[in-house]
Amino acid sequence: MSDMRRDVLPSLSSRKGLRPKSPAEALEPGRAPNRPRGMRRRREPRALSGLVKVVSGVLTIVLVFMAFAGGVTLLLRHLFDQPGPLEAARVITIPKGEGRIEIAERLEQEGAIASRWVFLASHLTQSWFGPKSLELKAGEYEVKKGASMREVLDMLVEGKSAVLYKLTIPEGLTSQQIVERVNGEAALSGQVAAIPAEGSLFPDTYRFSKGTDRQELVELMKAKQQQFLDGVWDKRQQGLPIESKDKALILASLIERETGRPDERDRVAAVFVNRLKKAMRLQSDPTIVYGIVGGAGPLGRAITRADIDKKTPYNTYQNDGLPPGPICNPGRSAIESALNPAKTNDLYFVADGNGGHVFSATLKDHNAAVATWRKLEKDMKAKQEAQIKQDPKQGGTATGAETAAANADTIPNPPAEAPAGDTEAAPATPLTAPPAEAKASSLPLPVRKPKQ
Repeated sequence: MSDMRRDVLPSLSSRKGLRPKSPAEALEPGRAPNRPRGMRRRREPRALSGLVKVVSGVLTIVLVFMAFAGGVTLLLRHLFDQPGPLEAARVITIPKGEGRIEIAERLEQEGAIASRWVFLASHLTQSWFGPKSLELKAGEYEVKKGASMREVLDMLVEGKSAVLYKLTIPEGLTSQQIVERVNGEAALSGQVAAIPAEGSLFPDTYRFSKGTDRQELVELMKAKQQQFLDGVWDKRQQGLPIESKDKALILASLIERETGRPDERDRVAAVFVNRLKKAMRLQSDPTIVYGIVGGAGPLGRAITRADIDKKTPYNTYQNDGLPPGPICNPGRSAIESALNPAKTNDLYFVADGNGGHVFSATLKDHNAAVATWRKLEKDMKAKQEAQIKQDPKQGGTATGAETAAANADTIPNPPAEAPAGDTEAAPATPLTAPPAEAKASSLPLPVRKPKQ
């Protein structure tokens, strides 16, 4: 038998010899022993605890802000891409000089966009975080039916105006005449600061949006002329008596004023180049006119003997070589012909009566061509006088006698210079066609007229 006493409750404590004071204590598990003396509890620094709390708070705020920004971005994108309020296509004009706020207000007032604030917010967001700044350009834009704000913004940024105007600058005009045309275009704005140098403008058809600055368009003409000249200069024919691009423009301007037929320009260029090589005077009638009126335009009458004898820097009847500057703004074909003339021995050309010219290498052949031209000219004058006698209104306001008297002092056939070393006397025959600045009352002669 066990020596355990039945009337004594067994101890539930882990420590022998200790009896629980109450039944509740007997049912509780044993308590952990106290910390040995000499050992301190490890405490975290208060500064580190505060930093953790601050970082945690900042991260929480950032996450909340990011969630809010993401939601706003999604909302803006939805509004930015949804169809716009326009029920039909509409042309909207954005004046030059307006800022993004004014443009957004105008678009909203015109009904092109639903909200100026969404438009501005999207534009600023793309400008700040995009690869490049998005500048809104002035012009006339055709906004399509239901166009979204994204489509409207892309249209204004690219500047692809649906409504474009055009201005055609013909070859052969002077810089003064071109500026007058530019100033007369109502769709342009601003003023041209000064008349550009003669020959520096490129004749072409220019397209522009409404409100484009006139000076900006003139600068574009200058840039295109220089760019084209630079491109063809390196391809020029070797051995030309033209040592610079400026000289090439001068020669091209003479070619431009002498003929309007593209198939003749290289032969006209050959005549001038051959004469320069032989030290012969060019004797070009348009240089007489430019020496008298400058860039104002045509002379308005036939060239007289006094005009031929008048010494001006541009008169190639009185001066050797090329004039000091261009007499007009030549186009592509004339510049190319000046740098790549035909390889001929021609030294003369005269009108053929059909809008072209007869080219000759010798004085004898030239005289024959002139005789043919004079016969055609005589027949045309006789026909004109007959028409005036039959019907004065049809022929003009002047009678045949009045027309003859008015032209009595003109020189329709100025003398041509004989080639160097030629012993044959040069008769009074023209190098080129008679001047085109005939009186308005006379019947047009069968020669090319310079483009006005």
